[in-house]
Amino acid sequence: MSSLSIPRLSKLGTTGWTALADLLLPRACAVCERLLDRGESSIVCGRCWARISLLPSPRCERCGHPTYAEDCRWCALLPPYVRAARSVCWAAGETGLGIVHALKYQGWYRVATEMALRMSRLDWPIDVVEERAALVPVPLSARRERQRGYNQTLHLAHALASRWSIPVWDTVLTRTRHTETQTRLTPGDRLRNVSGAFSARTSARTALRGAHVVVVDDVVTTAATLNACAAALCDGGARVVSFVTFGRAPALGDRW
Repeated sequence: MSSLSIPRLSKLGTTGWTALADLLLPRACAVCERLLDRGESSIVCGRCWARISLLPSPRCERCGHPTYAEDCRWCALLPPYVRAARSVCWAAGETGLGIVHALKYQGWYRVATEMALRMSRLDWPIDVVEERAALVPVPLSARRERQRGYNQTLHLAHALASRWSIPVWDTVLTRTRHTETQTRLTPGDRLRNVSGAFSARTSARTALRGAHVVVVDDVVTTAATLNACAAALCDGGARVVSFVTFGRAPALGDRW
């Protein structure tokens, strides 16, 4: 027998199978469809991650929205019991929207791990960092979850929880009825669509009492869905709520 040890032979065999798999089934980026470079383990290529449009500074200390004004117009969207909101990038353009769509509509739920990595690095007011008790993913309706096969916000929440070392409370909030997708609705229609669509479970009231919880979603536009979740959580006993998303939809006049 050769001088190669069994572990080295095993490693060589694994490398050979990997190379053969890459040759026969080359991996492509879930967003731009470019073939991934050797050594890239991500579902999304490094070029696409480098092209996302991060929210520019300066930003509002409360809502994280880019602004030069003392009175932030985006803060006006949030009720007083929402302490803070943060997002990584603009959900716009082929890359920003492409990453969200890969997670949400194309079955690439593993990209949630990489999205949550960037969400975990966001800056927060110190009281949010000290008080946040748990992450609450926005629940899907049973119909939507059957269609999609999973809840993308639950994947984001679990990936983020492992980095923040806090639990995921995925049973405290329930969606009481199926709603239309918010994508093509006007701001007013968005509010009506999700009004009363969420409720805190009775069994969760003890855990929620006096807690500061962070609601997780993939994208925020007018905050109608997140605000509806926050209202239900506060009705269930939460003291204050914050929001975290990967993307934020830009409005007319926003700085890119």
